[in-house]
Parts: sequence; C-alpha cells; structure tokens
Amino acid sequence: MGERRLSMADANVRIPAEARDRLAEVAAAEGLSLRAYLARLASTLLTPAERAERAERARAVLREWSGYDPTEEEAAQADAELDRRLARALGR
Repeated sequence: MGERRLSMADANVRIPAEARDRLAEVAAAEGLSLRAYLARLASTLLTPAERAERAERARAVLREWSGYDPTEEEAAQADAELDRRLARALGR
C-alpha cells in the first residue's frame, strides 16, 4: 500500500457545523472560498507576542511624544479610576 502524504499547507480543523456554515456564508458574501477566507483571516490576526510587542512600541511612542511614563502602580490607579467612572456612568 502506498504512503499517503499531506501537503504542509493543508490542515483539518474540527469545528461545530454551525460555525463552519457561518464562516462559509461570510466567505461567500465576500466572493471567497472558505479556505481563502480563513487564510486571509489568519493573516490579519496577531499572536499574543505580536500584540505585546505592538503595545510596547505604542507605549514607547507615547512616552517619547508626551513624556508620560507612569509606574505600574500609577497605571493601575488610573485604570481603577476609569473603571469607577465607567461603572458610575453606566449606573452600576
């Protein structure tokens, strides 16, 4: 019996049929096959490491531009204050 080889570019992913059907519908609406749509989607997503790197670059630009460079404690206090104000604005 011959050996079966799969291309490294192909993969099988098991997802619920409802999710597959929804993705296929979105892909078709954009004139793409499901395979092409998923490839395009994957190329637009960032890994956690890429997100962290991008966030650090943004913080560096902000520091350089504004001089704002809070400590972790100051940032946590600002986040807590923002959460408090949002909760109050939303009536929570």
